[in-house]
Amino acid sequence: MTEQSQVSQHFDIQKIYLKDVSLETPNSPAIFTEQWQPQTEVRLDTGAAPVTQDIFEVVLTVTITSKLGERTAYLAEVQQAGLFTLRGFEDGQMGHMLHAFCPNILFPFAREELSSLVTKGGFPGVLLNPINFDGLYMQRLQQQQAATAGGAAAPH
Repeated sequence: MTEQSQVSQHFDIQKIYLKDVSLETPNSPAIFTEQWQPQTEVRLDTGAAPVTQDIFEVVLTVTITSKLGERTAYLAEVQQAGLFTLRGFEDGQMGHMLHAFCPNILFPFAREELSSLVTKGGFPGVLLNPINFDGLYMQRLQQQQAATAGGAAAPH
């Protein structure tokens, strides 16, 4: 039975595309005259929605906020998207595919776009470290399970 379900699983990349991009530099040009030692924060978000029965749009949103003290140097955001064919996966597998496997495919595209965007804004390039989307997905599942258990989960 397991062999049969694996044979019927199907995955394809239909298209990878840039859905939205934004760069804000609210304190330019004055920010360019200051010593550059920013504090940088990176936020990630994934979303998925069915387009047809077997085709899903997955969107990876990566937001970088860079500040000098309390002043924002730049805020850059990229929504990197893809259309993926997913067929024959069980619910648990589908969640992993949509929120870990597909974002892993999209991340290098988002990283490249953000680096280019920040550089075009006149700032030093940004190279984001690899992201463990599998680990993030498992962490999110554990948090949801703990919330569902009403806080009755055993302490670590």
